[in-house]
Amino acid sequence: MSDLTPRQIKARKTRKKILEAALELFSKKSFDDTTVDEIVKLSGTSKGAFYTHFKSKYEIFFEKFKEIDEVYWEFTQSLPEETDASEKLRQLSELQMVYLRDYWGKDLFRTLYTNASPNNNYFLNKNRAIFKIVHQFVSEGQNKGEFKKDLSPEEITIIITRCMRGTLFDWCIGDDNFDLLLETKKIIHTVLDGIKA
Repeated sequence: MSDLTPRQIKARKTRKKILEAALELFSKKSFDDTTVDEIVKLSGTSKGAFYTHFKSKYEIFFEKFKEIDEVYWEFTQSLPEETDASEKLRQLSELQMVYLRDYWGKDLFRTLYTNASPNNNYFLNKNRAIFKIVHQFVSEGQNKGEFKKDLSPEEITIIITRCMRGTLFDWCIGDDNFDLLLETKKIIHTVLDGIKA
């Protein structure tokens, strides 16, 4: 039995309606061409309700980031403990690209990149799951002698996550011939070869 009050249940439903309506409009019209008025109209809510749940249109994307962070954590839990750190990093990078390609799509991700700002940029938030998991795998690899120690785990984490973001950016601005998964495999293989002990 839920511990939520009827008011809390209603608030969650309202938030979900707003989120779903906004994402639908972003994918149909683009982020820039979608107004808060259109979001509240499609969701059957009010402007007051929108701003109760979201500070801005961009904050709606945070919900999508939370979703993929959950996917990353679930993936990490599913890996056998004896898996090499380099294999974990390969699988993580491939999972990320397949998920973003198949469940988010290029248009939504391009919108995210276009609307990122220094004050509100989830891509660079080091508290996100992707940074923590990459750092964990790199530390494991160094502790087991799999990776060199001439760079710190933090420095290697920055390099790997920057490569991931760069590949995603190229996919966003590239044509339909850009194979996100193939390009990711190439770049991660090259980076991992460079840090092998």
